[in-house]
Amino acid sequence: MNKPPTAGEPPTPLDDLLALLDLEPIEENIFRGTTDRPILVPRVFGGQVAAQALVAAGRTVPGDRQAHSLHSYFLRPGDPAVPIVYTVDRIRDGRSFTTRRVVAVQHGQPIFHLSASFQTHEEGLEHQEPMPAAADPSTLPTAAEMLPRYATHLGGQDRVERILEARAAVDLRYADEPPFASVGEPREAKSQVWFRTNGKLADDPLLHIVLATYVSDMTLLDSVLLAHGRGGWAVGDVVGASLDHAMWFHRPFRADEWLLYDQESPTAQGGRGLARGRIFTQDGRLAVSVIQEGLIRVPRGS
Repeated sequence: MNKPPTAGEPPTPLDDLLALLDLEPIEENIFRGTTDRPILVPRVFGGQVAAQALVAAGRTVPGDRQAHSLHSYFLRPGDPAVPIVYTVDRIRDGRSFTTRRVVAVQHGQPIFHLSASFQTHEEGLEHQEPMPAAADPSTLPTAAEMLPRYATHLGGQDRVERILEARAAVDLRYADEPPFASVGEPREAKSQVWFRTNGKLADDPLLHIVLATYVSDMTLLDSVLLAHGRGGWAVGDVVGASLDHAMWFHRPFRADEWLLYDQESPTAQGGRGLARGRIFTQDGRLAVSVIQEGLIRVPRGS
């Protein structure tokens, strides 16, 4: 992980996040992760659990192999009052690929399951979809500039402050109006955000993949909400949670440099919505593909 903050200087939000993701080894193949206090919802943020699980897997893999995919299921809500124990099963160590399975446990029960695959670098066929058009991130308002405009939609200034606190380690900028800006007005099921960490990161490739995994769970289901004119959990007109989450890491990238997260939803049904995303570097390289299904229920009378 990153170097600790300089003595005498208070830790930044990014320092706090990196400390949160830096697991404690307690036995061979067993790690313990702390949990963050709940700011927005009374459970552990799913992106945190996924990122910590990937850290646990990566700690058991040779350094010449990088994560190229993960597949995961959220099984139970995480309890922010107690640590999470991650057990790693070393499924396979082949000549080119390494596979790990991680189970996150609280109160004696699994809350999250992840399988991750790592590969040594190889040369091969190359092609990719072109990067979609998107506004320059430097021209977009920061969260601190944008969110106060929607304080009424979000439930007041206190709610705005809590959202800003929860995302303080990440500079995340909406390229279009967020779902809570147009409640009752269905739009195309597509959304875009730019993001980068609020501070520089060390050069460890796994660290950048872990930070992208953390952020990837923040806005992916927005596109589902847009199709129905719903503001989402931010305004309380739906009840939602991540059910599963899959990512493929195609090309090297840095999470402390601007990344475009292009998101869309092809379908929603049965109280569930499907969303898929593509993460591009600012110079147009397709770095990551993401797919997630989420629980999305409409409260009675809403």
